Amino acid sequence: MTERKPVICPDCEADDLPSLDRRDFLRSVAATTAATASGLTLFATPKPAAAAPTPTSPPETAVKALYDTLTEAQKKEICFDWDYKDPQRGLLRTHVSNNWHITKPTIDSEFFTKEQRHIIHDIFKGLFNPDWYEKILKQLKDDTGGRPWGAAQNIAIFGKPGDGKFEFVMTGRHLTIRADGNSEAHVAFGGPIFHGHAASGFNEKVGHPGNVFWHQALLANKVYQLLDGKQQERALVARLPAESAVGFRGPDGAIPGLPCSEMSSDQKAALKKVLESLIEPYRKEDQQEVLACLERQGGLEKCRLTFYKQGDLGDDGEWDNWRLEGPAFVWYFRGFPHVHIWINVADDPSVPLNARG
Repeated sequence: MTERKPVICPDCEADDLPSLDRRDFLRSVAATTAATASGLTLFATPKPAAAAPTPTSPPETAVKALYDTLTEAQKKEICFDWDYKDPQRGLLRTHVSNNWHITKPTIDSEFFTKEQRHIIHDIFKGLFNPDWYEKILKQLKDDTGGRPWGAAQNIAIFGKPGDGKFEFVMTGRHLTIRADGNSEAHVAFGGPIFHGHAASGFNEKVGHPGNVFWHQALLANKVYQLLDGKQQERALVARLPAESAVGFRGPDGAIPGLPCSEMSSDQKAALKKVLESLIEPYRKEDQQEVLACLERQGGLEKCRLTFYKQGDLGDDGEWDNWRLEGPAFVWYFRGFPHVHIWINVADDPSVPLNARG
């Protein structure tokens, strides 16, 4: 086996509720986030948009509660106009990167009161499927040198919750997540998001032991194994695209890989399981919005599945890097040297991307 040199990843190396009872809030989160994608006809004719988060969804309700507790001094540090543009990052609300801090104060710092830290935690927890809460905590702890949740994450609020459009953004190493109550009507998750995990060191070992996301790649590789020889040739591409190359190419874009429309019924069934695993970490409303956006652009029939030879850990043909892409759907799983997942989903390919890898 050829020994690999360490890979340098600059961005990884560094760039009680006042108006809502917390127990009621957490109960409502659990009720709305228990989710499954079963029964969805993802290879069928597109359907009208389904449910999406609203300003009264539990995390968004908590964002309003948090905003109402902030002092003017705090708002000057972490609150911005809806269309605020940062000199280096452009439209700050839609920026995404694999390691960045949207504002300076960390969640666990004295900048926030104990009550505010509780609310921020509830927002964070409410954005995920309850089955994934501990997994995301593990990822954050692994990727911040063992620090507890909140010690290396930051937040910002755009707009004014309760008075028009608003968005809550949380960032840190291997994390960009959002809650916007569907203020951005054409996009899922409120905009592009990012996850990562370096479970067994910066250069992960073959098989990515302990990685909370690796099972998604195993399911994708099962699809590859179901392909016949000619299909595998079409699906397998030599070189990886750039880290942040997740802008939409539209219905006429030159998307590489195997058209999902050319898959057999058993291959499509396996691909559907991949998609279900991809959206599983998130609350039900975000899952539904992802699927609605995908179907609006033609469903999986209009997507292509691509695997990459470059970055194959162990040169074992178990592809660490792969991508599912449609006209306005990009899920880029990059497993070399450790897992990075870039996610960009909308119902309209004209939605711009503001990303840096």
